[in-house]
Amino acid sequence: MPDRPVLAVEHLALTIGGARIIDDVSIVVAEGEMLGVIGPNGAGKTTLFNLISGVLSPTSGTVLLMGTDVTAESIVTRARAGLGRTFQTSSLFPALTATENVRLAAQVRLRSATSVFRFPRAHDAATAKAREFLDEVGLSLEAHTFAGALSHGDKRKLEIAMLLATEPRVILLDEPMAGVASGDVDGLTSLIRQVHKSGRTVLMVEHHMDVVLGLVDRVAVMHHGQLLACDTPAAVMANQAVQDAYLGAPL
Repeated sequence: MPDRPVLAVEHLALTIGGARIIDDVSIVVAEGEMLGVIGPNGAGKTTLFNLISGVLSPTSGTVLLMGTDVTAESIVTRARAGLGRTFQTSSLFPALTATENVRLAAQVRLRSATSVFRFPRAHDAATAKAREFLDEVGLSLEAHTFAGALSHGDKRKLEIAMLLATEPRVILLDEPMAGVASGDVDGLTSLIRQVHKSGRTVLMVEHHMDVVLGLVDRVAVMHHGQLLACDTPAAVMANQAVQDAYLGAPL
């Protein structure tokens, strides 16, 4: 178990209409760790992220962020406490430029939400932050491109830039490779590795096994709403229960 947890879910459960969607899941994540969450469709991976981020409320169990119980807190409160998340589907403003999209996220972090739709100034703090994070994800040359005109891979990078602009300590990436062209996977993988190496804690749901195994410190395997295993990639690859339930054959 990690020595310095920044995120912990304890006996988390969600029951809907009598069906157990998440069943007694406990995971502790260390500061600076990268944890991959894998499992077949319907295993409960995105639902787990929804419970951690506050989109859904658990039937039982707790979510601890930096040691504070945030189980009953809103999405906004968790975000302000340092939890950031991307979604499977795009959350961009397609008619705004890349800079304007990141600027909106930066303004919220800078607590200037009352002027969030003000035309960006060349030298205000939010615009400076936007430029900083566009540069970090490699989109400086696309600063004035409308988000809707970006390639799918660049849209994913822009979503990460927006997330970074909120300055989270813990990042949840929900299938960042979904819909990304094969030629863009390596670049996006490198970006996620860079984001992690900068000191941020990252949890990532992803179906690309080669991506997951090449990035993470540990892998959590979900199956029928339960946590089947949580260990190093090598140990998970050798786990017979994982092979039987998910992978179907030795790795």
